[in-house]
Amino acid sequence: MRYLLLIIVFLGSNVFYAQNLTAKELLSKSIAFHNPDSQWEHFNGTFNVLTKRPESSDRLSSIKMDLLNEHFSLSVKKDSTSYSYIFDKENCTTSLNGSTEISEADRKAHRLTCERGKMMQNYYTYLYGLPMKIKDPGTILDGTVRTKTFKGKEYLVLKVNYEEEVGKDVWYFYFDPKTYAMEVYQFYHDESKNDGEYILLEGLEEINGIKMPKTRAWYYNKDDKYLATDILIPAEVK
Repeated sequence: MRYLLLIIVFLGSNVFYAQNLTAKELLSKSIAFHNPDSQWEHFNGTFNVLTKRPESSDRLSSIKMDLLNEHFSLSVKKDSTSYSYIFDKENCTTSLNGSTEISEADRKAHRLTCERGKMMQNYYTYLYGLPMKIKDPGTILDGTVRTKTFKGKEYLVLKVNYEEEVGKDVWYFYFDPKTYAMEVYQFYHDESKNDGEYILLEGLEEINGIKMPKTRAWYYNKDDKYLATDILIPAEVK
């Protein structure tokens, strides 16, 4: 009984300590978990993402990011079609089925524009760079650490807004109170309408020193409708 009481006191003190972290301290602890050797700032690596959607064929995306040299490429294969966006600093190249000669009809059908490519670059860099990207300029970190039970588990939660030129959505990031691993994130366009989506993260895959989520399952906030799952695959595994 004595040892049981000691265990309860120890676990209780851990929860109390976690809940009394500041927002910046919680973020730092999560970054230390996902980016233990401070590799993100000069990340240079390639990984694949297999996307599965209901009533749709699979999509395989190969992403290469070289942050220091400002290089990004995205190559996508779905059914018999493949296309790519390549950015070398601000220089942009697009291709369709291996050719850079693309008709206007095909470019429109596949949304093969540099504007679309830049959006995809920001999308993949942001999501796979979390939680480190929460420290980017233009991010407004709420100073309150919340606790919330989500899908039966209690989390420490950070709320983030953005300066107007960066984004208008509000995001919530959910962290395991013991390991500080990021396990859920959620965003709203208008929180009063319960719109937007939540994303469940499961498993970890280490890519060039960064612990990234193995799977990301997407759902609507309003009705829990399942949207898609992204599965992270190291580049050497096809």
